[in-house]
Amino acid sequence: MTPALRSALALAERLFDELRAHTTDAPGITRAAYGESEQFAHELLKRTGRELGLAQAIDAAGNLYLTMPGEDSELPSWIIGSHIDSVPHGGNFDGAAGVLAGIAVAAALKGEGRQLKRNLTIMVIRAEESTWFPVSYLGSRAAFGILPAEALETCRADTGLTLRSHMEALDFRPDAVAAGEAYLDPARIHGFIEVHIEQGPVLEREDVPVGLVTGIAGSFRYREARCLGAYGHSGAVPRADRQDAVVAFAELVAALEQTWDGLERDGERATITFGEVGTDPTQHAFSKVPGEVGFCLDVRSESAACLERIHAELRQHAAIIEQRRGVRFDWGERTGSSAAVLDPALRQLLAASAERLGIRAIEMPSGAGHDTSVFANQGVPAALVFVRNQNGSHNPDEAMRIEDFARAVELIHRCVVAD
Repeated sequence: MTPALRSALALAERLFDELRAHTTDAPGITRAAYGESEQFAHELLKRTGRELGLAQAIDAAGNLYLTMPGEDSELPSWIIGSHIDSVPHGGNFDGAAGVLAGIAVAAALKGEGRQLKRNLTIMVIRAEESTWFPVSYLGSRAAFGILPAEALETCRADTGLTLRSHMEALDFRPDAVAAGEAYLDPARIHGFIEVHIEQGPVLEREDVPVGLVTGIAGSFRYREARCLGAYGHSGAVPRADRQDAVVAFAELVAALEQTWDGLERDGERATITFGEVGTDPTQHAFSKVPGEVGFCLDVRSESAACLERIHAELRQHAAIIEQRRGVRFDWGERTGSSAAVLDPALRQLLAASAERLGIRAIEMPSGAGHDTSVFANQGVPAALVFVRNQNGSHNPDEAMRIEDFARAVELIHRCVVAD
């Protein structure tokens, strides 16, 4: 590793530490989309960009762009980037690793006195975590001018204020977002690379520091679904007369487990998650047959056909349960995201760079969503590099080793230099 790369990695470590120190929200960290802590992170990166001599720009939605000019600024640019927001009480590396990898690459190039033939931009993306606003890939879609105008009227989960209100409070331009103003043009992007901690156990289990992602799962989601039955006395209503919402919901869960079994037998990859389940605290009681249970459902797959198969079977199961149990499923709004196949040529370039550097890397899919999918579905050559992570993500115990992060930075540095 060159002295310039070592110095760049030391800078990244300091920035990780500064982010943690200023956005800690015990037991983890919280950087809410369009909130004070996310804004702190953007200001920190603006300051770092100035110190590195990078040009700065901010689009209508507040995405930040830090650019190192190349020899020919008319050529399509490299973009390295990720989001900087987090889930509530999450870890310090999810999202931030991708932004700081770009900063480290730019710092190394500056330290080497090297100028690429094309511009290199680090993109700090707003609001990737849809736990805040129920909209997938909010910031990156806005950057391409494809965020639906109605998304601006969705409310943030904790404040109850609209996305429009949060943008206006930070002096961004929601009217331009609503009008479809695009900052990014796919034809002007040579390639997009995102670094992200792996959010599962595969790399740790295989003892491999980095993964090269082949595709990103799409999804469908019901965030506010309910099973509606009838309340009754727990001792007085016979089984045949009950409209027990909890029992009906449990039957739905078991039926979807059977669907998942069938998918695996057919060689299909998917995940099915009921992430929130609860009876109504204003109505439930120890001695009541439950008349309502609320739940959310998150289904993901790389295959659009697989998602539609699961959705069709979900509705079939529900119809049978409704008839048998005397209940009704109220699904609420269906949201989701499109699956993305990532660019084979860019992945091969990264694989070749890994081989030359002696870095072990394996190809793997991503079951979680990432902004990379927006770039890929806009026709941009896009790559996603996973970094080994010992304790999963979306929790305070994310434990990415800095030496694994260093391998990812080396890999991308070599890739953009070799271009």
